[in-house]
Amino acid sequence: MTDSQTASTATDARTAPVAVWQMLSELKGEALQQWRVAEVRNRPSADERGIDLPFPLGWFAVAYSDELAPGQVKPVRYFGRELALWRGEDGKARLLDAYCKHLGAHMGYGGRVNGNLLECPFHAWRYDGDGSVKDIPYARAIPPQVKRPCAHQWVIEEANGFIWTWYHPFGEAPKWELDHYPETSDPDWTPYQRHEWHVYAPLQSMAENGVDSAHFQFVHGTANFPDAEIHWDGHRRSGIVSAKMGTPAGEVDGRIVNGQNGPGQAYTRFEGISETLLVAAITPIDRDCVHARFAFTQPRSQAEGPGAGLARALIRDICKQFDQDKVIWDRQAYLHDAIICDGDGPIIRYRRYYKQFYAEQNEQPGQKRA
Repeated sequence: MTDSQTASTATDARTAPVAVWQMLSELKGEALQQWRVAEVRNRPSADERGIDLPFPLGWFAVAYSDELAPGQVKPVRYFGRELALWRGEDGKARLLDAYCKHLGAHMGYGGRVNGNLLECPFHAWRYDGDGSVKDIPYARAIPPQVKRPCAHQWVIEEANGFIWTWYHPFGEAPKWELDHYPETSDPDWTPYQRHEWHVYAPLQSMAENGVDSAHFQFVHGTANFPDAEIHWDGHRRSGIVSAKMGTPAGEVDGRIVNGQNGPGQAYTRFEGISETLLVAAITPIDRDCVHARFAFTQPRSQAEGPGAGLARALIRDICKQFDQDKVIWDRQAYLHDAIICDGDGPIIRYRRYYKQFYAEQNEQPGQKRA
């Protein structure tokens, strides 16, 4: 084989990166859906992989809004904690640490909504969303230590069809607001097409992937990857990729515009082939496990019109690439002193940006601030 033939073969998008693609080749339909959220039982432990990063602060999704009806209670686990999520009769969602202060019952299992209060299934202690006990039906008096609101409260907001909570390890108030995407409430855009994964990695490793230029060829099989224009602004990061994209009608000018509002809320807008908004809600469950939700919406005129096949194909391809990345992430070690070479992309710059979200590394509880 000549040198030119070798170079062509190495950069041909049809050349499968065997180690990743072969692991996914037999997964279709329901089997693929199950694989995406199944536990990876043969993975090394978090300690063995050097995963010692704390949970980052920020806004994180805990459910889709339509997954929680008035009067419903759901158990959820995020940030290494058992939590109880409920919606009161007033329609407002609330979140508490799950274990009752009385005798430790898990209120997410068997708990019920009484008005706007969460009632423990064990002895019917009733909690407000601030963590204070408002009623004990069999007692003459509420113990004073549980009448007070919790010092660490779970702030809840709803936006873009999700229920979000603010996480800060020291219980500090939100430092920025949620982003609102107009497409998500526009009747001319489709309801969400939803996909989800459990990824056995720290959230930071997943986030770094977006600026890792070199992996696109070797994991996703792209012939090349154009340079992205990246902007850093406090807790925000944004990027624009302009590229020629192949379609059945020939090449078109396409753009991929992406951004993140802290570590837990991100979006990508695909322009050119088929207009698509991807809302990515990524929430840590434990230090080596992340719940990733991808919610797609598209203009009805495209998703339900002559270009429907292309619109569906775009979403399939995005999810396929995430599947390919998951194969790596599920067993990847975290190296604090990673060795980066030219062509890797701004991974070190991204790590400096991301460090601001680790409150434990930047300040101590009660530390005085200017």
